[in-house]
Amino acid sequence: MEVEIKLRLPDAAAHLAPRLLRTHAQRNLFFDDAARTLAAAAAALRVRLYDDRGAPARAEVEEPLDPALALACADDPARLAGLDSPIVRLVAAEYGVGGDAAPFICLGGFRNSRAVYELEDEGGGLVLELDETRFDFGTSYELECETAEPGRVKEVLERLLTVAGVPYEYSRTNKFACFLAGKLLP
Repeated sequence: MEVEIKLRLPDAAAHLAPRLLRTHAQRNLFFDDAARTLAAAAAALRVRLYDDRGAPARAEVEEPLDPALALACADDPARLAGLDSPIVRLVAAEYGVGGDAAPFICLGGFRNSRAVYELEDEGGGLVLELDETRFDFGTSYELECETAEPGRVKEVLERLLTVAGVPYEYSRTNKFACFLAGKLLP
């Protein structure tokens, strides 16, 4: 099982430029019903546009979605209910969201720039993702690393940031929680 280690950084100055592999521009849009049934159940229906291309709609399941259709659904969220989509069917079956009684609405979203870095350490290579997330109310920075060895990777990242003099703290909330709260959270 892979675990994500997430460290919140204070600003964009904490970059690892020499090890940069690529950067992705992302736009995240969230859908729910007016009562926010999904959010209350700690679930989310997200459509992510990746580098101006479609990327997976993601809950616990991923599937491709045409970017033009994704943007059309943002303008007319009721279109989501008509998609031939396992994720939309799952949301309707498990949460009752998406039908006439609880139609989808677009909650809005945020933009994210994800820089992907490769770092070598004694245990092998690590792929780090540095997110600069732009909300309407502020910008946050977060360093992420998916790993099957969270203890080892946590030590490597802590050592790297400490030696570089980069202040950090462990993320206690996710981007969706900040978006819903309308403010940056720790």
